[in-house]
Amino acid sequence: MNIKRLPKIGLLFIGAERFMELGEETERGTYAERKAEECENYLKAFEERAETVASGIVCTREAAEERADKFYNAKVDCVVAIFLSWAEDTPWIAFLRKLFDIPLMLASVVRESLAITDTNDEDQFIDFLSAGALVGFLEASGSVRRFGRDKMMLEIDTLERLIPKIMRFATASKAMAMLKSSKVSLLACYNRAMWSTYVDPYNVFEKIGPELEFLSVAELCREIELISDDEVATTVSEFKAKYRVMDNVDAEKFKASVRATLAMERLAQSVGTDLLVLNDIDRVLFEFVGLRPGFTPTKPDLELISVPEGDIGGGLAVYFLSLLSGRIANFIEPFYIDEQNGGFVAGHAGPNNYTERPENMIIARDERFAKSRWKYAGAPFAWYVFPEGEKTMLHVSEENGKLKLVATLVECLPTKHYLASYSHANFRHKTLPP
Repeated sequence: MNIKRLPKIGLLFIGAERFMELGEETERGTYAERKAEECENYLKAFEERAETVASGIVCTREAAEERADKFYNAKVDCVVAIFLSWAEDTPWIAFLRKLFDIPLMLASVVRESLAITDTNDEDQFIDFLSAGALVGFLEASGSVRRFGRDKMMLEIDTLERLIPKIMRFATASKAMAMLKSSKVSLLACYNRAMWSTYVDPYNVFEKIGPELEFLSVAELCREIELISDDEVATTVSEFKAKYRVMDNVDAEKFKASVRATLAMERLAQSVGTDLLVLNDIDRVLFEFVGLRPGFTPTKPDLELISVPEGDIGGGLAVYFLSLLSGRIANFIEPFYIDEQNGGFVAGHAGPNNYTERPENMIIARDERFAKSRWKYAGAPFAWYVFPEGEKTMLHVSEENGKLKLVATLVECLPTKHYLASYSHANFRHKTLPP
């Protein structure tokens, strides 16, 4: 899944058929010519921000129905409808009736300046008709409410302020569209030590979209056997060249962790996984593999998001943030409150994407399991300190059959590596106590 792709917006420009030929031989041309130029300016405003699907001004019922089909066939993420002036209701109602279930924004663009002094002048009269988008918007808002579309927004603003609003709407719509075709893979089972993190996979599939696939440790073991020594050696060499390796890292356990990670990624991708949820303290995993794979993603451009703890809710939080931002998101749990500094410390021992800031990653022994009975006890992992800066912190869990989301902004503070075996950082909220 390419989380960095641009949103795809269907643009519907609605005009008045009875105005189209008015204004011949005036200084600024006919209504049709003025509106065509206006539409071009709207399209230019979206360049490099979104992929747009649009073709001309809609004035008739037939054209409106054709445009609804065009948006469906183009698989747009959302539709933005802009009334260019007053227009008849019939095309808009026909469009709403034909449009499939998709996020819809009805927008009205306010001109930043307008000088109308005497509409006895034909040029000014046509400009008056052209500027009357508000009445079209208000009429249209009544119809869209009566259709009861639930994924719908209304916006009135200047183009400069409207574009960011549309882009936020389109980005959220893109995320929703991508979720419907996503696949979450759970390796290999829910985390029995953390029952409160369970979510109902049927709810996830029905209400959000991702399909859930269960992967087995047996499949992982088979994939491990297929990873060649040369591939492991190449990956280990790349890691050594890029990251600091602690002196106490065992060379054979390093190879074993890399091999298992490559195998896990390959297994996940073989079934089309977008989000891999690893139960990283699973007893069967340790007995048969001898470690928890410690280096995903092995490549910065790997189109696979991995999270620990068998926590599908937490995994969805990471996936949501990645889809909305197009950037790396990380998985944390709160460790303890640092009352003296007004913050808290958080992180996780399992997989976390470390590729955003390579200098913050150290290849270190997994101290938590260094003295365990498992075959590769203490096998190394990517020990990461999260980059400083403002972060969105999102929680996802299930409550009474509904998915609950809670979000806030926190500061990730400059942090040194000091919590062995845990990717971590110190955090603080700007106004709230920890």
